[in-house]
Amino acid sequence: MVLTAILFDLDGTLVNTDILHFSIWQDLLLDQGITIDRPFYDQFMVGHRNEAIVRDVLSHLPFEVGMELAQRKEALFRERGHQMQRLAGLDRLLDWLSQEGLATAVVTNAPRKNAEMMLTSLGLSDRFDTLIISEELPQGKPHPLPYQTALTQLGRESREAIAFEDTPLGIRSAVGAGVTTIGMATTHDPQVLQEAGAEFAIEDFTRKRLWTWLPQLRPSDPL
Repeated sequence: MVLTAILFDLDGTLVNTDILHFSIWQDLLLDQGITIDRPFYDQFMVGHRNEAIVRDVLSHLPFEVGMELAQRKEALFRERGHQMQRLAGLDRLLDWLSQEGLATAVVTNAPRKNAEMMLTSLGLSDRFDTLIISEELPQGKPHPLPYQTALTQLGRESREAIAFEDTPLGIRSAVGAGVTTIGMATTHDPQVLQEAGAEFAIEDFTRKRLWTWLPQLRPSDPL
């Protein structure tokens, strides 16, 4: 394998937004008489498209009403999400992939308005070659289509790419597209990520294991 592209999830990978998402959902669902804890949120909501959350968590509501609640949640997230920080080590990785001339994509289940707000707030709007919004596709994660679409747009084969993902759902999507995937242990235990198919898991982009492994994928261009 010679690495030519790196694909990134957004929430929990480029930035750890999960505490904010959880807090907003917790408040909104409490108004619906639903109390959620962190294990419930991790199992049924992290990384899922809003359609799935409405179907699985808000099944007592008409679908259109559930989607209106989800849209309210996303609006609150955009209002409160402007003080985000890039995940540790991301600047080093972005500088390295730029120096190496690697193609890049963000592949996310987040709505487009959220994704664009996050990338703008993080100062990353111009750092990626393409942005794939899974809700604009026939299938979202865990289906492999979002990652297949990113590869097609970049003109790359799956064997030339790696992905970074923080959820089992996202890992299944990337691995299902044939992409070697590194788990980001920001929202789930590393073992859970590896069981989902991750090659290995790291807490952030500063980890020695990552920087020992990457040069093996670019053997002619040592760090």
